[in-house]
Amino acid sequence: MNPKTLSRPAAPSPFDLADEAAYRRWRAAKLARRPHRLEQLVVPIGDAGDLTHRERSALLAAIGRAGFAVYRTLLRSDDATLPVRLGAQLGLHRLDANWLAGEDGVSRITVGDASDGHGGFIPYTDRAIGWHTDGYYHPGERRIRGMVLHTVRPAQAGGENRLLDHELAYILLRDRSPRLVRALMQPDAMTIPARTDEGGVARAAQAGPVFSVDEDGCLHMRYTARTRSIEWKDNAVTREAVAALQDLLATSSWVVSLRMEAGMGLVGRNVLHDRSAFVDDPLRPRLVLRARFLDRPAEAPCRNG
Repeated sequence: MNPKTLSRPAAPSPFDLADEAAYRRWRAAKLARRPHRLEQLVVPIGDAGDLTHRERSALLAAIGRAGFAVYRTLLRSDDATLPVRLGAQLGLHRLDANWLAGEDGVSRITVGDASDGHGGFIPYTDRAIGWHTDGYYHPGERRIRGMVLHTVRPAQAGGENRLLDHELAYILLRDRSPRLVRALMQPDAMTIPARTDEGGVARAAQAGPVFSVDEDGCLHMRYTARTRSIEWKDNAVTREAVAALQDLLATSSWVVSLRMEAGMGLVGRNVLHDRSAFVDDPLRPRLVLRARFLDRPAEAPCRNG
């Protein structure tokens, strides 16, 4: 038999609920690298569209520790190509050009109204947005794995973000009870009902797990804390798991909070995040450029911690 035809045994996965040893090794490595202060994730850079080798390495190192990095630049630009150019330098190439984005695939997040087609969609209002990962309503083949959020203008007041690496959320829930993780890994754990418009069904219903493992062994999470336009699997253990996750997000000391100023940005994996309500300056309304990607940032295999 040709040795090349022999299949290699699958590497141990920390996300296999039957492999406690692999989980414990990964968990220990993950927590050893976990940052304890936001400052450990902030990287000063010159031009986000043209990173130096040191800046790129620092951003990827922060992403490897916490799932995301925060960059700070003195350049003030509303150039919508900037998130795409920054992402490309970090391994983010497959842009998710969603229907609310511009023709360049970049979303301009600012308060909108019915006349611009954005009115009523929560990101384009000044209301709070609950915990979520981006693209939780997408089908599996369009999983959002990476994102860039660049602040052109902050709100006059409010608009803070809280963030939590979804791998840490997994640890918190699995440590509470593996059966809760198992419930949220079911293929029908969370369903987003179809979205309709005057033309009929604009987006079909999307059922899927909260936690899943990609082909490369990395953990993926799709989640929203919203209570409308969402259907959870109707059994006791799923309800318990959802309540436990909500409790952990509300109480964990691992949650990071920040308020981004002009020229600051967030880049990384599709981690859990929310946004508080805000008040705009009428003359300089809040504007955030958002690019979402089907890739993850280039880094060491995430399942190895």
